[in-house]
Amino acid sequence: MKLLKFIIPVIAASFLIACGGNSKENKAEESTSEEKVEAKPSTEMDSLLSTLNLPEGFEISVYAEVPNARSMALSESGTLYVGNRQEDKVYAVKDTDGDGTADKKYILAEGLNMPNGVALKDGDLYVAEVSRILKFADIENSLESPSYEVIYDEYPTDKHHGWKYIAFGPDGKLYVPVGAPCNICNNPDKPVYASITRMDPDGTNMEVYAHGVRNTVGFTWHPETQDLYFTDNGRDMLGDDIPPCELNVVTEKGQHFGYPFCHGGTIKDPEFGDMRSCDEFKKPYRNLGPHVAPLGLKFYTANQFPEKYHNQIFIAEHGSWNRSKKIGYRIQMVSNTDEGEPTYETFINGWLDHEKQEAWGRPVDVLLNDAGDMLISDDLKGVIYKVSYKG
Repeated sequence: MKLLKFIIPVIAASFLIACGGNSKENKAEESTSEEKVEAKPSTEMDSLLSTLNLPEGFEISVYAEVPNARSMALSESGTLYVGNRQEDKVYAVKDTDGDGTADKKYILAEGLNMPNGVALKDGDLYVAEVSRILKFADIENSLESPSYEVIYDEYPTDKHHGWKYIAFGPDGKLYVPVGAPCNICNNPDKPVYASITRMDPDGTNMEVYAHGVRNTVGFTWHPETQDLYFTDNGRDMLGDDIPPCELNVVTEKGQHFGYPFCHGGTIKDPEFGDMRSCDEFKKPYRNLGPHVAPLGLKFYTANQFPEKYHNQIFIAEHGSWNRSKKIGYRIQMVSNTDEGEPTYETFINGWLDHEKQEAWGRPVDVLLNDAGDMLISDDLKGVIYKVSYKG
């Protein structure tokens, strides 16, 4: 495994964003620092990267360092926007010298409430907090003096599964999930819970698009059918091996995916399973490992990787927290097929030391850049990796 020489991104333009009150627009007080520091490659990181297992011909390097790096969005000009969950900031990183590694970092906002989700549309950056959606207009031209407006602020305030992944669909609408505010519960009087919603880019016409979704922190659209594919984290406290986490596909508005009544397509919940039959719900496209915590996913629609990977589904599995023997902490590939059971195989692993039961990294989101490289965020290590095929 070869670690490409990288520049630790230490250039930050930090801005204090006011988050209180009823103001719809928030401007930042500018505090700009322009400094580029050349650093020696990290011997520790070089050693860690060497523990990762990739298919023959692939290489992995560090593209950027971003604390608690979570969801990602990439602009046409190559600026990478990164949200986080444990901190309160939203970042942008750029490769200004064209060496394939980010060397400039901006803090676009701070003081936010779990700003996990980021999305781009028509030059504007959208950020999801727990209960609000923010819009940074014309973000590429205002990286050093960003401001935002609140376009929607009526989502539930529960922090349990309250962090959000967001993305714009082929229909031009912004899709926003609302997780269940619990491990297992039924909220028939509040249908927005355990759902995927969508709205217009200005925050109007919010509606529930899919039901029975316990906690999705990643979705994408099929490159041909335009159907929505999403990962869903299965419920806890039923043992090590059940239920499976899920990869699902929405083929029309209003479909229900089983939570809290049915898990994995066939497993009746011990508390709520007698209320409805598993036959009433849309079955998973593919059941994944139990408690692997699947998050971001993408179809590989570029040409850099060998043909066998084209249009296949890559999923970041964050890794289990409630299993006697840990599982996940890897990038999995699920086959994109209309025939038979989709395959489910490992593309990259090694972030988890199985013998010691210790993990040094946790994949969160997957993204493709214009060159066909795969970018992977890691919130535990606080980095963005770049995976390339060298042949």
